[in-house]
Amino acid sequence: MNFFQALWNNFTVFTSETIQLSVLMSLSLIINFMLWLWRQQDRKHVIAILIIQAISLSFIILSKNLLALELKALSQGLQQFSSVIIGITFVRLFGLFLFRLVLPLCRINLLRIIEDIVEIIGYGAWLFICLHEVGVNLSSIVTTSAVITGVLALAMQDTLSNILSGLALQLDNSIKVGDWIGVDEAIGCVSEVSWRNTAIETRDWETIIIPNNVLMKAKVTVLGRRKNESLQLRRHIHFKTSYKHFPGDVIGIVQDAIQNGNITNVANYPLASCMLIDLMPGSAHYELRYWLTNIEKDTTSTDSNVRIRINSALQRAGIDFYEPRDIYLTHKDDAYEMRERELYFENRLKNLHQFEIFSILNDSELSVIAENLIYMPFAKGDFIIRQGEIANWLLIVENGSTDVFLKSSSGELQLINTTEGPCLLGEMGLMIGSPRSATVVAKSDVSAYRLDKKSFHALLIKRPELADEITKLLVARQYGIDNAQKSMDDDEAMALLLKQQQNAFLIQLNKFFGLG
Repeated sequence: MNFFQALWNNFTVFTSETIQLSVLMSLSLIINFMLWLWRQQDRKHVIAILIIQAISLSFIILSKNLLALELKALSQGLQQFSSVIIGITFVRLFGLFLFRLVLPLCRINLLRIIEDIVEIIGYGAWLFICLHEVGVNLSSIVTTSAVITGVLALAMQDTLSNILSGLALQLDNSIKVGDWIGVDEAIGCVSEVSWRNTAIETRDWETIIIPNNVLMKAKVTVLGRRKNESLQLRRHIHFKTSYKHFPGDVIGIVQDAIQNGNITNVANYPLASCMLIDLMPGSAHYELRYWLTNIEKDTTSTDSNVRIRINSALQRAGIDFYEPRDIYLTHKDDAYEMRERELYFENRLKNLHQFEIFSILNDSELSVIAENLIYMPFAKGDFIIRQGEIANWLLIVENGSTDVFLKSSSGELQLINTTEGPCLLGEMGLMIGSPRSATVVAKSDVSAYRLDKKSFHALLIKRPELADEITKLLVARQYGIDNAQKSMDDDEAMALLLKQQQNAFLIQLNKFFGLG
């Protein structure tokens, strides 16, 4: 009879506790479900909480069965242990719910370290409640824990220093996740600021772990950050030229090449600037300053693109970089150098033979043209020709591709054609001096030669029949551009018929070159 009475009493208590536990577990399932739906990145935490709670519930059920078998001590120990674990999981669950779901929805984003502090306080409070329930004297624990804390503080000075430094870094917001920082020789993006250390990810796909106390003592440079300004970083490119080149010319050419260069990852504002920073024995030292728009991308690749633009722009202008006057021993004699020049000259003649405009010229006449060609390299993205400008030269593209754009009446540039070398560009400017009818941009690196009006003038005097061939080419080229312009601007009328255009061009050509 006593056994059945005890069993009934235990069943009554179990029923009451089961109702309370059912309410708590139902609430837990609801919160877990919400986190699962709206916080996919925290699903691993949800799974871990559910597994631990399921194990703890099975322990509680087991403890009730042990109590029925009069194993009271084992039952109470198992039940108290399960209660502690379930309470800890609830603290963690409500921490996730509050800091990662509710507050962000209210547009309140607190530091992760604050979430950790609140959860630690919750764990401690729950443990003290559990200890109080089993009759533990809390005052003695506090006294003992003070001694233990002092011993641990001495033994864990570095760890505590890292923790306090991490707390200071996050609270004063001096370094944030996503910042690009430089520490000693390491440069990278801050990916995490934890209790103990800070992790930065470099452009080389390396993650550097820096203890927080080291970071607090080091000189840290936050890259690209300036109050009320966009996130950009200034870069510096150095080069030298000889004194035979006027500094104003060098500065103007380089600035124009970069400011109007349409270079990926180079900012349009602030504008790139070039300056003479030093006068050295035998050379003038220049510095180009430009701004990166995306710090995450490899700075060396952008520097390389900028150097390519500087190199091609200075080559086109006939400006050489400074070369130290050292003496080198070589096996190349004068005959070798002459052969190299001959091969280079033969290559120019071969390129000229490819164009119909020069087909009526003999080799001696082509040689005159070849001797007067000026090498003009263009880097990818360089503006080769701008619509509306006046330039009395013809460009012979040896290799490379270009995009041809036409400006509509609304002022927008529209792509109308893509050319591949070998080809000719700028015939209208050379032959009749008219403004450029289209804008041409280097689609790839382009190797080209420039033929000026002065060099072509003598050839036209000797061979007047060349004018007919030229005007045919001009008509064909102009007719294609007029059609493209008409497709964009319907109010523009069609030009004259092809024959009329050719006659008109012939008159302009004779007048431009003074042929009568």
